Amino acid sequence: MKKTTIFLLLALFSISMRAQTVKVAAAANLRFVFEEIKNSYMKANPRSDVVVNFGSTGALYLQIVNGADFNLFMAADDVVPVKLKAQGLVSGEVKTYAFGKLVLWSNTINVSKGMDVLTDPSVKRIAVAKPDLAPYGDRAVECLKSAGLLEKVNDKIVYADNISQTAQFAQTGNAEVGFLAYSLTLSPEMKGSTFEIDAKSYKPVAQAMAIVKGWKANPEAVKLMKYILSPECKPIFEKYGYIIQ
Repeated sequence: MKKTTIFLLLALFSISMRAQTVKVAAAANLRFVFEEIKNSYMKANPRSDVVVNFGSTGALYLQIVNGADFNLFMAADDVVPVKLKAQGLVSGEVKTYAFGKLVLWSNTINVSKGMDVLTDPSVKRIAVAKPDLAPYGDRAVECLKSAGLLEKVNDKIVYADNISQTAQFAQTGNAEVGFLAYSLTLSPEMKGSTFEIDAKSYKPVAQAMAIVKGWKANPEAVKLMKYILSPECKPIFEKYGYIIQ
């Protein structure tokens, strides 16, 4: 009996010392900023493990609806997390963590003069994230409509599955110009010309997150969410061009 009790205590101790894994579904525009936040969090919480899957907000939404075992969902808008909450798939409140910026970017063409460059004959392909899946793609189409350019350049648009793939298209030459999240253009390998689009020409990109309701609670996910919203992460977000309010 004594040996059994000792064994059980050791087993419980081993479980308590085991890393608590948080599975995060994160919008593709967070690829660089979240890696930095993740490293900072795990340094402060060495017994924690954070695993992240990047994708378009729409695609991640479908995965969650179909039962993917994510603990925390960080979207590129504030609409989809609220939609998940209405479907009973979110625990607690939906929290806005940052506001993103939309830019034009190219590594072959000077886009500093603005969106009129898109009608230039040298621009044969324009990379845009699929607007039905990616909020930044939706805002890009909104900007093109607002500027009266959508019909003029519609046959030049190549659609990518998410904003990271959009950046890849523009970076590798599959498109001369791309509508990108500003945060992605701040990566060291993204050396090119950038034009920040007037924020008044598109709906604010309010990015929100929520705890995904799983078959069991994950306290570490709640702890990570609080960390992301803490003052400690504000300079990290701002470093990558996000606005924190």
